Amino acid sequence: MKLPPEVSAEYPFKGRFVETASGARLHYLDEGKGEGTPVLMLHGNPSWSFLYRNLVLALREDNRCLVPDHLGCGLSDKPAYPGFSYDLASHVENLRDLLEGLGVEKVRLVVHDWGGAIGFGAFRDQPERVESIVILNTAAFPSSRCPFRIRICRYPFLGALLVRGFNGFAGPAARMAVHRPLTQAVRQGFLLPYDSWANRVAVWRFVRDIPLTSNHPSMPLLKETGESLSKYTQTPALACWGGRDFCFNEVFLREWQARLPQLETNLYEDAGHYVLEDAGEKAIRAIQAFLG
Repeated sequence: MKLPPEVSAEYPFKGRFVETASGARLHYLDEGKGEGTPVLMLHGNPSWSFLYRNLVLALREDNRCLVPDHLGCGLSDKPAYPGFSYDLASHVENLRDLLEGLGVEKVRLVVHDWGGAIGFGAFRDQPERVESIVILNTAAFPSSRCPFRIRICRYPFLGALLVRGFNGFAGPAARMAVHRPLTQAVRQGFLLPYDSWANRVAVWRFVRDIPLTSNHPSMPLLKETGESLSKYTQTPALACWGGRDFCFNEVFLREWQARLPQLETNLYEDAGHYVLEDAGEKAIRAIQAFLG
């Protein structure tokens, strides 16, 4: 996908691709040549590596930054469902394969939204590979909390029509995920990869894959991932949290604080779900200082 000039100005990177076990191409950024442990940034739904563009620009002079687009997202291929399952386990395996292919042993982990479940899911049996943690409005443990505006997008047939047909998830997110309106170029950047029914397959499947009941296929892995968080209580951890997030609200932040007692918390009261947009400069300074 060729980016228009106004989006390229916001996202001035030359991406790379790797072929996954399913035969699809996964896009990722590999920016910077710092000698320290790479910073691995994982996005959620319906964003992509574009979410981390300013953090990469701030860090890449002294750090190696790895930022994948999950399959179906951003500039990665978007294979049809059910050809690719688009479940938590599949995204976890793609991430593991990417790191193995790059020879990455340890990471400094930055996670947002689904990136929490995917990132901690990938390291659930190897916590020693995570040197430090930055949490941005995310979860990596089961919860029954889910706003109705998201639940309705999970309904059979209706959910697909809303999310894939009318862009009723990625489109509204460009407004609802922030407290301050995005510029036209930034809004275009977030929405660009999700411009058709076919290209919104992952957006829809991520919503369907939220495990809200014990019999959901992804619940065992999410539960195991949540239980593994007890292994990180000695790992340096920072939260940069948007206080106006309608989905990942302060209930989730308090859960993180209970699970990671060492967690340093920066709560930005006027920031929404896309905390790196609303509180970008403050959050990026805090992350830079934390990563050292």
